[in-house]
Amino acid sequence: MNILVTGGAGYIGSHTSKLLKKAGHLPVVFDNLSNGWAEWVKFGPFAFGDIRDEEALYRALTGFQIEAVIHFAAKAYVEESTRLPELYFDNNVHGTISLLKAMKRAGTKTLVFSSSCATYGNARTQTIREDHQQVPTNPYGLSKLLCEQVIATSAPVMGLRYAMLRYFNVIGNDPEGEIYERHEPETHVLPNLIRAAMSGGNFCLFGTNHATPDGTAVRDYVHVMDLGLAHIRAIDELSQRERLVSNVGTGSGVSVRELVATVEKELGARVRVEEHPIRPGDPPCLVADNAHLRTWFDHEFKPVDQAVREMAATLQTKA
Repeated sequence: MNILVTGGAGYIGSHTSKLLKKAGHLPVVFDNLSNGWAEWVKFGPFAFGDIRDEEALYRALTGFQIEAVIHFAAKAYVEESTRLPELYFDNNVHGTISLLKAMKRAGTKTLVFSSSCATYGNARTQTIREDHQQVPTNPYGLSKLLCEQVIATSAPVMGLRYAMLRYFNVIGNDPEGEIYERHEPETHVLPNLIRAAMSGGNFCLFGTNHATPDGTAVRDYVHVMDLGLAHIRAIDELSQRERLVSNVGTGSGVSVRELVATVEKELGARVRVEEHPIRPGDPPCLVADNAHLRTWFDHEFKPVDQAVREMAATLQTKA
C-alpha cells in the first residue's frame, strides 16, 4: 500500500516509516520539519507541508495515490501545552480537521490516528481500560481527545474506517541505530537519564511526592518499534472492521526512580539526581490495561532494560 505518514520525519513517525518499508509498503512522509529531521525521510518520498494546509494534504493524497493515512503530526509536550494551549488546539485539532477534509476530497478511506493515554487524565483504576473516563489534565491531552471526537463524528459521513491508538510512554530506538530519539531540546525522560549517566551531569527528576509507592511518577513504557508495528497492524485490522479504539501499552508500570536504577545497572554508572517539583499537568500514574490490545495485536513487548541498552549504544556512537 501507499501510506501517508503525517509527522513522518519525527521520532515515532520515522521508526514507523522504516517498519512500513520493511513490510513492503511505500511510506510517504508529510511533515513541515518543525520537530522532525529531513535526513530521516529515507524510507520513501517526502511531501513537505503543514498539517493545517488542506491543499498540501490533498496534493499529497492524490499525487501519491494514498490508500491509508497514519496520522502522527502533532505538538506533543505536556508542559509546553500548559503554557501555549492555543498552539496545541490550532495545530493538533485544526490539523486533524484539515486532514479529514483532504481525505474526504481525495476519497481516502482508512485512517490510523495516533492518540494518547493523556486523554484519560488521572487514573481512577490501577490500570486504564479503553472505557475509562476521559478527563484530560492538560491541553495536550484535551487536544487529542477533541481529535478523537472529530474523527468519530466525521467517519460515518465520510465512510471512513479508523483506528485510534491511545499509547503510553514511548522509549527506545531502531536497534540498528539508523534512526533514534532526537529532540532539541530533549524533554523525554530516558534519553536525558542516559545522557546524565554517560556524562556525569545532573538528571532532573520532576515530582517526588506523587501518590505512588516511591513518590515518583509511574508510567507504562512502550518500545517505539513495538508501537510502530501496532500502527501497521491496525491498518490490517481495518480491512476487517470499521473502527478500532485501543490502548497500546505493556500493562506494567515503572516509576522514575526504578528507571534511574535500571539505567545505573545497565550502564554501570551512578546518576546524579536533581529533584524538582511536579510539573503542571503531570498525572501520578498511567498504566495500560492491554487486554483489548492483545485480542488484535498478539505481540511480545521489548523490556525497558533492552531499550536502555539499545539507546545507550546509539547515543555513544552519535556523541
